[in-house]
Amino acid sequence: MAHLSPIVHRTPLTTSSMINRMTEKNVYFKMENQQKTGAFKVRGASYKIAKLSAQEAIKGVIAASAGNHAQGVALAASKRGIPAKIFMPESTPETKAEATSNYGATIVLTGDSFQEAYEAAILEQQKTNSIFIEPFDDLDVMAGQGTIALEMLEQQSLLDTIIVPVGGGGLISGIAVAAKYINPKIRIIGIQASGASATFNQYSHTGPSALSKVSTIADGIAVKKIGSLTFPIIERYVDEMYTVTDEQIASAMIFMLERKKSLIEGAGATAFAGLLAHGEKIRSEHCGIIVSGGNMDLSKMPHIQNLARENQLTCLV
Repeated sequence: MAHLSPIVHRTPLTTSSMINRMTEKNVYFKMENQQKTGAFKVRGASYKIAKLSAQEAIKGVIAASAGNHAQGVALAASKRGIPAKIFMPESTPETKAEATSNYGATIVLTGDSFQEAYEAAILEQQKTNSIFIEPFDDLDVMAGQGTIALEMLEQQSLLDTIIVPVGGGGLISGIAVAAKYINPKIRIIGIQASGASATFNQYSHTGPSALSKVSTIADGIAVKKIGSLTFPIIERYVDEMYTVTDEQIASAMIFMLERKKSLIEGAGATAFAGLLAHGEKIRSEHCGIIVSGGNMDLSKMPHIQNLARENQLTCLV
């Protein structure tokens, strides 16, 4: 935690009596959308960059990201005076690319998805010998993300379950290890978008673990394949995993905006969408929800509203 304290906020853990009644659980939201850069990713990036030696730091850093990791790397690098070059998909919301640039990083937009941006970043790293900051498949990055669980259990020691959005698995891996170190009985549940379900597929043995394409409004977790380091941790420490549709994610986004006055992005709403969609299967009295980020492209709001409306109509059928 000492490596992170100069940069990272201790974000609030909030609750709502109305949501508690609706879900028949005591629900606690870890509001990482209120984190610096608007998402949890700054934790892992800051921890990794803080641990670089002076010889490593002078080489500069390179990263690939759909948006939130980019901002985390850019901020952490700027705090150490390290040059950063970030590769992002061409579909990255303009707000995320602009915010990353404003932190001082050089931005390269390339490819249709995170995977193409990642591969381009790897090639650049091999040419320049800069330090590559993995978005999820790195033990130091996972450890940084795991500080969320440490804070949550300090803020509410009664938590018996933590529900986590899943992309490449860095967040849930870090949270699972940290939480179960403190309380081995706590349950960790992962939620993945059905349009980008590589991790869920491998975990549940239900489909391909490497996808040719991904399609979801939760762009922050639109990852084509699980990390080689993260999956063994998920397999060992994660208790359950489910998927949610874009319509369910959109409903959770609108719900949080209307009822909790919180603007959150698709990935940030995925864990809550999982609770709403699969709550009858989730046995919990004190349930933590990771609200992983709030960097939403506001131009997409009409589309989000339409998806949420479709979900409401489906629920009425």
